Order: sequence, then structure tokens, then C-alpha cells
Amino acid sequence: MKYIEALKEGDRVGDIYLCKYKQAAVTKNGKTYENVILQDKTGTIDAKIWDPNSNGIGEFEVLDYVDVVGDVSNFQGTLQLSIKRARRAAEGEYDPQDYLPVSEKNLDDMYRELQDVLKTVENVYLAQLIDMYFGNNEAFEKAFKFHSAAKAVHHSFVGGLLEHTLGVVKLCDYYCTQYPALNRDLLLTAAAFHDIGKMRELSVFPENDYTDEGQLLGHIFMGTELVHAGIRRIPGFPKRLSGELCHCILAHHGELEYGSPKKPALIEAVALNLADNTDAKMESFKEILKSAGDNNGWLGFNRIFESNVRKTSR
Repeated sequence: MKYIEALKEGDRVGDIYLCKYKQAAVTKNGKTYENVILQDKTGTIDAKIWDPNSNGIGEFEVLDYVDVVGDVSNFQGTLQLSIKRARRAAEGEYDPQDYLPVSEKNLDDMYRELQDVLKTVENVYLAQLIDMYFGNNEAFEKAFKFHSAAKAVHHSFVGGLLEHTLGVVKLCDYYCTQYPALNRDLLLTAAAFHDIGKMRELSVFPENDYTDEGQLLGHIFMGTELVHAGIRRIPGFPKRLSGELCHCILAHHGELEYGSPKKPALIEAVALNLADNTDAKMESFKEILKSAGDNNGWLGFNRIFESNVRKTSR
């Protein structure tokens, strides 16, 4: 199989890819065609079916694995695939792992590292809450490892939620060594749970899109709800501690315009917001640089950083 990241102008493609998007359109001359986005674990490519009524074009839908034949061209600086033949692939013809973006880090190793840090939480109530989810909970572990942290922008791959959560937890742990005023147990617990609502906000791969509940409620509210449900199962959990933990999660985006129902009112909430933003921004920039390949020049204006960006000279 030739992965999308390896395709270049002039290539003839004859492989199976995941259909991420498909939409009928009309040219300026009134001719019908179809816009398609194909995906594998290395990325996506824009594709066109210029003659959708051709005998060589079979029926397929979004999230189908499709055996395509076509030619790669360059359109306005971006690679584009012109599909000549297409058919829905049958089970057994493909390995789903070839089509899903996956963390470059080992998922089992990351999960063990996360558990090891969280085991150092000493508060008996917070430790019980952590163990309820991150302890010997096989169903939760499997789902948490497989989930992404976003539909796009940062950590939008299998294992993304785990990688991002571990990054935030480690940053928060470091903050505690520099700023003794921080309540380490509270901050690490909030960091572990801050994006747990993503497991309900986003559907699982290969779809990885917003659920109806996610669109209506958002991961911050749903995550706080999940944490509060766990708290209610722990006898005697202090009401003040419960409020402080839930506040940190509710305020972790920092600003109302960024989706936080509350602005940080605790020093731990400020620290969590900074750690979350740091890890997300660093991953976003890393992904920009990776997608640039061998391009060492300016990469153009980026809306996330609101700046023209490029690689650092070596």
C-alpha cells in the first residue's frame, strides 16, 4: 500500500483508502462531479470524481473503505487525486489500522506512566475517584486509549486523548515543584479528568466527529457531569473539595469565549488552563511542522497562532 504522505504529482494510485467525505457538486458549466476526501493513517488527500456516472465508479458512502484508481496532480499548490475507478472494498481486503491516525508513542507505556503519576495522589477521596476510572477498569482503559482529544487542530488521532492528558498531568506535576502554593492532589486529579468529556463529545474512529450530545452540551459540561457522578459514589466526599475539582474542570479553557462556563477562580484552575493550553499549542505547532515535510521556508499565515510560521533553523 502506498500511503498518502508518500504520494507525489504524477503518481498513478491503485489502493484502498477510507472515504472521509463525499459530496456532489456542480461545475461552472453545469456538469455534476463529486468532492471526496480520502484518508489513511498518514493523512488525507482531496479527490474528485469528474464523471460519477461512469461504469467504473461504484456505489460507496462516507466511512466506507474504497478501492480507487486515479491520478495525482497538483492544483494550486495542493495534491489532488482524480478518481477514474472506485468500488467499495470488502472486509478482509484492508486492515483498519492502516487508515486511522495513531499516536507515535506507545499507548500501553503512556497509560502506565499516567497511572504511576496518579498513584502519588494522597488525598483519600481524590485517590478513590482516580482509581474508579484509571485503576483496574478495563472498559474505561480501552476506550480512553482509543479516543482522540479533538476532531482536528491537536491530538486528533487514536491515543490523542491519552497523550494530551498525560502531557497536561506532567506539566501540572512540574508546576507543583515550582509553585508550592498549588494543591498537588487537586491539580493532578483535575488534570487527569479535564478532558474526559471528550469520550462522549466525539464519536470513536473512524468517524471521530461531534455527537449530537457533544454539539448540544460540549465536553466541559459532560466531563464535569461524569466526575460528579463518580463523586456521588464515594461516601463522605467533602462538598468543598467536590466544588473545587469541578470548578477546575469547568474553567480549564480559561475564558468564556473559549467555551469555559467559568473563568478560573482558584490557583489550581489557572495552572490547569496554562498546562492545557501549552500542551495543545505545542502539539498543534508540531503537527504543522510535520505536515510541511522538507519545506524550510515560510509556511503562510496560521489561524491558530495568528502568524506566518516556519521551522526553526538548524
